[in-house]
Amino acid sequence: MKLLALETTTEYCSAALLSTESGEMLFRHQFAPREQTQLILPMVDELLSESGWVLKSLDAIAYANGPGAFTGVRIGASVAQGLAFGADLGMVCICSLQTLAQAAWREHGVSDVMACFDARMGEIYAGVFHCVDGWMQPTVPVVVCKPDALPAEWLTSNIERVGVGSGWSSYGEVLSAQMPVSQQWPDLAPSAVDVAGLAAEYLADKPALAPEQALPVYLRDNVWRKLPGRGL
Repeated sequence: MKLLALETTTEYCSAALLSTESGEMLFRHQFAPREQTQLILPMVDELLSESGWVLKSLDAIAYANGPGAFTGVRIGASVAQGLAFGADLGMVCICSLQTLAQAAWREHGVSDVMACFDARMGEIYAGVFHCVDGWMQPTVPVVVCKPDALPAEWLTSNIERVGVGSGWSSYGEVLSAQMPVSQQWPDLAPSAVDVAGLAAEYLADKPALAPEQALPVYLRDNVWRKLPGRGL
């Protein structure tokens, strides 16, 4: 199986090509605030050129479908869907917080994670994940909430977790007062490397989606009404 994976939901931009047969992974990963639009397609072109593959020879395109920065989520969705439509390929959607949790496993070997992005406007995107056979899986649905209002069911477990992601940089003291963690890695960022790995695991026993079904996940649908001077 050959997969293209994209990740643009944070201030980083990344793309990866994975061959599950050989285990070969090619990738590009760059800190690029507000530059994903300019970088993502050239990254894809570079990877295809380096691999010698063409888009139509791939089996699927995977992308991190959110939550995250609204512009970044939209860029990832539009680019992934456009490429998939053009090459007649199926798609896989991977939660960006799950991708971040997988990075914690890949880089540090931790099996229990609370992944958290700063969602701005005094809120966070957050999820709790546990590693099963090398792959991070959500233990509860991801949420958008105030940093001091984590879901009650998250707080009753005695499992020792690690906090990862930008939300811990912005609200680490508030979050750890509710959910003590053994370590905090606020600088850890999601990567297309982990989108590719999680997508391959998904496709091992599930079919790819049609491009029109591979929709972004924003979690916060009422952002317009929360802006100053816009409704309540």
